Amino acid sequence: MAQTLAESFLAELDELSDDDHNEAELEEDVKEEEDQLDDIEALNYDDLTAVAKLNSSTHYKDVMQRVKDALAGNTMDDDKVVRALEDDPTYQLLVSCNKLAVDIDNEIVIVHNFIRDKYRLKFPELESLVHHPVDYARVVQTIGNEMDLTLVNLDDILPAAAVMVVTVTGTTTSGKPLSEDNLRKVTEGCAMALSLDEDKKLVVQFVESKMHNIAPNLSIAIGSEVAAKLMGVAGGLIALSKMPACNVQVLGAKKRSLAGMSSATVQPHQGFIASCPIVLQTPPALRTKAVRLIASKCSLLARVDAYGQDPAGVAGQKMRDEIIRKIEKWQEPPPAKTAKPLPCPDAEAKKRRGGKRLRKMKERYGLTDVRKAANRINFNQVEEEYMDGDEVMGLGLLGKEGSGRLRIVAKQQKMKLSAKTAKKVAKQQGARGGMTSGFSSSLAFTPVQGFELTDPSKLPGTSTLPTLDQQRSGTESYFSNLSGFRSIRKLG
Repeated sequence: MAQTLAESFLAELDELSDDDHNEAELEEDVKEEEDQLDDIEALNYDDLTAVAKLNSSTHYKDVMQRVKDALAGNTMDDDKVVRALEDDPTYQLLVSCNKLAVDIDNEIVIVHNFIRDKYRLKFPELESLVHHPVDYARVVQTIGNEMDLTLVNLDDILPAAAVMVVTVTGTTTSGKPLSEDNLRKVTEGCAMALSLDEDKKLVVQFVESKMHNIAPNLSIAIGSEVAAKLMGVAGGLIALSKMPACNVQVLGAKKRSLAGMSSATVQPHQGFIASCPIVLQTPPALRTKAVRLIASKCSLLARVDAYGQDPAGVAGQKMRDEIIRKIEKWQEPPPAKTAKPLPCPDAEAKKRRGGKRLRKMKERYGLTDVRKAANRINFNQVEEEYMDGDEVMGLGLLGKEGSGRLRIVAKQQKMKLSAKTAKKVAKQQGARGGMTSGFSSSLAFTPVQGFELTDPSKLPGTSTLPTLDQQRSGTESYFSNLSGFRSIRKLG
């Protein structure tokens, strides 16, 4: 349908109103950002209460009071079962505690920056030597305005190597003592940071004590402390169950500043799961693989606990046993290769069929009596020997007494030709039918006539038969017994 003129005007007016509304929203957002920047610039960094406002908030005080009452045993009946996890007051308090723990960490960082800015005038190198905010606050609180650090005992706060570095650096620092006002502000900041850290410990203790009721399977598998940290960073058990295993693995990972030291032993992507007891008992070469395995199991167990499928924790114990079994399997050495010796040549007798052929072969290749006697020797008797070239050959029992036989005769073995070979030899002999031997002669010596010329083919020693033409001479008549038919050509 064709749009009328009035309708087109109304549509354009609506578009203009929408554009005006979007521009107004953008202007409001810009104004809010500018107001926030003005508030940040207007902050009085000389006043600690203007910078850190968490411990004075109502929500902070309410949650901490409920946590202290729960730890004291005044409220939070653990035997009460609520089907819906979101409606459970214990779970709601755990979620609030997790969020509060994150807020406390952020507040400690803010207070740390405040202390660092104020104490930089006294000891500017300390912030590069002590990186942890709580340890920095304790060190500053212990040192105070003392210039000679050899008089300050820091053994309960820092390791021995760090104490030595801090002491040596403090003796050569370019800082100056703080004024009374700045020292008071630094002391208040240190007290607030330590107070926030104590409150965080109470929150973590409460969360760990309730994790066996909220997430029994996850707590059994990796421990209640690590499970509470994972749930706190993720923002609750429901949020943790929706995270993939690759994200669960890096929960709690922080960037490490090595300060010029080697990074060869630094394991990347190591979060809270890396502090799990199972991972700490694993060899260093397999820890990355173990962390990856435990993260995948934690992702599955968080979904089981989030929807209350196994309150008894059977699935968690089963997963834990499976993880330990796999890690132990990784540590097993590979199966050793069995060195199989080569079989002895002709060790097994070959299967041969019996019969006349086999007996003839045994006779042909078997040991003769002479060879058997040569292979035997008598005890306490010298064996007779003879020289065969450069070798000395023994005669054994040959020519000795006590052999049991009067005479040993060497048996001549006859070589029997096979049927194929005999046929071939007969064929070759038949091809030389009329040929005489090369050693035959036509001269014969007789005692009566002396030398006489004879026909070698007619000698009695020859085996070849003379032909018909050889037997008939030219002087024989046509009527001889040896004559045959002849063709006579008619002359004409």
